[in-house]
Amino acid sequence: MAKSNAAATGTVKCAAFWGHDGKALADFYAAALGWKVTQTFGDTAAMISDGTTTYVFYTAESFKAPDWPADELVFHLDLTFADVEAAERRLIERGATKPAHQPGGTHWTVLLDPSGQPFCISAAGTNG
Repeated sequence: MAKSNAAATGTVKCAAFWGHDGKALADFYAAALGWKVTQTFGDTAAMISDGTTTYVFYTAESFKAPDWPADELVFHLDLTFADVEAAERRLIERGATKPAHQPGGTHWTVLLDPSGQPFCISAAGTNG
């Protein structure tokens, strides 16, 4: 039997995140991305989607945000926006904070989501 030369491929169905309040995080990222909260699971979790990608946010009572930049990050999101300055203002109004440490220079901005987890924002079409 001949071996197939086709590479195995997959599709990301969902990514999961934990924080102090999964529902609040889902609301924050849904607003940040212009997505919808598509399902909630009591007060413990909520899902958001754009129709092709889904994120689920869980409440973890023992959650501890990383002490960034001292702690290495296991994972973080990079979000792009047409108007980064307006996005930054809007995200801060929705509960994000901007740490003093900004290693991206003019290429990207680091914000902390309401649970204290870092994520980056940059202009669409830039490498961050």
